Amino acid sequence: MPRLWRTRRGIGDWNPVFICVICSSVAQRAPAIVPPAGHTVPLRHLRAPALRVVKKSGIEFVASGFALIAARRMRIDDFYMSDPKQKRIYLSSPHMGGEELALVQEAFATNWIAPLGPHVDGFEKEFAEEVGSGHAAALSSGTAALHLALRLAGVQQDDEVFVSTLTFSASVNPILYEKARPVFIDSDRSSWNMDPQVLAEALAAKAKAGKLPKAVILVHLYGQSADIDAVQALCDRYGVQLIEDAAEALGAVYYGSSEIEDRRLDDETGRSALRGDGVAILKPEKGNPSDSGLRTQGSSQKSQVSGLRSQVSNGGIAPGSRGRMGIYSFNGNKIITTSGGGMLVSNDQALVEKARFLATQARDPAPHYQHSEVGFNYRLSNVLAGIGRGQLKVLASHVNARRANCAAYQEAFRDIAGLEFMPEASFGRCTRWLTCITLDPEKAGVDRDTVRLALERENIEARPVWKPMHCQPIFEKYERFGGGVAEDLFAKGLCLPSGSNLTREDLDRVIEAMLRVLKR
Repeated sequence: MPRLWRTRRGIGDWNPVFICVICSSVAQRAPAIVPPAGHTVPLRHLRAPALRVVKKSGIEFVASGFALIAARRMRIDDFYMSDPKQKRIYLSSPHMGGEELALVQEAFATNWIAPLGPHVDGFEKEFAEEVGSGHAAALSSGTAALHLALRLAGVQQDDEVFVSTLTFSASVNPILYEKARPVFIDSDRSSWNMDPQVLAEALAAKAKAGKLPKAVILVHLYGQSADIDAVQALCDRYGVQLIEDAAEALGAVYYGSSEIEDRRLDDETGRSALRGDGVAILKPEKGNPSDSGLRTQGSSQKSQVSGLRSQVSNGGIAPGSRGRMGIYSFNGNKIITTSGGGMLVSNDQALVEKARFLATQARDPAPHYQHSEVGFNYRLSNVLAGIGRGQLKVLASHVNARRANCAAYQEAFRDIAGLEFMPEASFGRCTRWLTCITLDPEKAGVDRDTVRLALERENIEARPVWKPMHCQPIFEKYERFGGGVAEDLFAKGLCLPSGSNLTREDLDRVIEAMLRVLKR
């Protein structure tokens, strides 16, 4: 079987690089032909019996028995080779709860296979209740949901839409679908989400220029709510629509900027619950990480995490439910999944009904096929909605498990100089969808990529945090406000394996592999 060697690119390092797939016999010879780490060498300097260089139309290729892939130059320190003998530990893999299969079988048994059906209706209703929103439309992806939200917000060609720069490209692509222009807003360090102060400066500048944005897309990153109150207040002041991108934050809770400390409690597994669950509130012990998990004072009873629905009913807010519209994703790596899928929510029933209409090819009510406006094929299938209904039942346990993962990492790395975790903002409860760290090379003695590649050699997946959108080739021409914080987080940030299905043995393997690098 072929093994994969690959390269990376960082900010400002946009020379063409190559991916070379080579057969096992070549991979075994590879260490003998790899120059010292950090060197950049022309492709022609690489030679091995099973490799040959081919030129076609002025482009060099590397050929082996398995692949012929374009290449020019490479960074040797970016090469890795995973150990196939060890089980792969993924960043965030799907985790079924047990009831999903029965619901899928029900869809087959009743022949509700096409888009729409009772599972779609049930999923929409149950999801809206879970996040505390009035209405919901189940769609084919979070990207589709955001596209429809922009269309429903009236975004048109040459309009501007403010959006977080530290995010995945799916938060921005739908803006270009409508031929509008993104304007990127920097992050704050307390939550890694959109900085309300930078947003205020941007809105003031645009108001002075007479060109306010049509909407603000507020991204809730890595399972953590942004400061919704602050952003909503700014949007209200300038009359700008707020659309929330909560694709990564289902299960998170926002308490509001003013009522914080007495609303969260921690137990020895790093879990949290709201007041009202019948458990005394604990204060973190001095010197302990806020999320490391604490032993109950005077009792062996552990606090239990209530479901999101209960937390919302106790005064919390689900990110995605406050703006004019909010969107969620059920991609395979999310905290719950339908394989692929998304949801649009709003308290405006007319908006959600219009979203369903547009998502079903905008078919007019008529006995024949009639269309008066452009529509899309964006509806979720009844089969996948069945999976979603089953997954929704295990949302709380998935949040608990991911927070416990983060707590284990925090305990293991608490004494490592230069290693910091993404903060849990004082105004909310993060799901820790992904446990994210930053590494200061000067203090830690290693950089982010040294750790990432060391993990990959152990067949453990870790990834850099999102590369800021204003640094992406497709988006770099668009306006931005700030950007330095996002760039710094990208340069130092790493996402660790965080799945709710990780075993204790998996966590120990990740921790031990990291400590071998961090303490050497």
